Amino acid sequence: MQDPMSDMLTRIRNGQQAKHTHVRLPSSTLKQDVARVLKEEGYIKDFNVEADEKNMKFLTIELKYFQRKPVIERIRRISRPGLRIYKSVSDLNPIPGFGIAILSTSKGIMTHSAAKKANIGGEVICEVA
Repeated sequence: MQDPMSDMLTRIRNGQQAKHTHVRLPSSTLKQDVARVLKEEGYIKDFNVEADEKNMKFLTIELKYFQRKPVIERIRRISRPGLRIYKSVSDLNPIPGFGIAILSTSKGIMTHSAAKKANIGGEVICEVA
């Protein structure tokens, strides 16, 4: 797999289109941190990490719906392995439609508004609305 983060976002997008209650994917620290931010911002119900009999870890994300519509209307990968996108604190602008941008900063994974408050920039992982 070339881009595990894109795979995670695609599984969430496809799971919500198919009206699944949860999606399961291979786990990593970055994916867990992104899921934590999505939970804190109210885009998913919950997530947990489980190990199988071969000691491989899997991340299970419980999807959230409101009036039978997915809470996540749009989820899009911004920075990718072939083209990294970095933004300074002055370039962090609001996302249209009450959305958030998730950044990887020197202080950890956080939303664009939290990065602006901390006065740091970073790599823009994805946008969620």
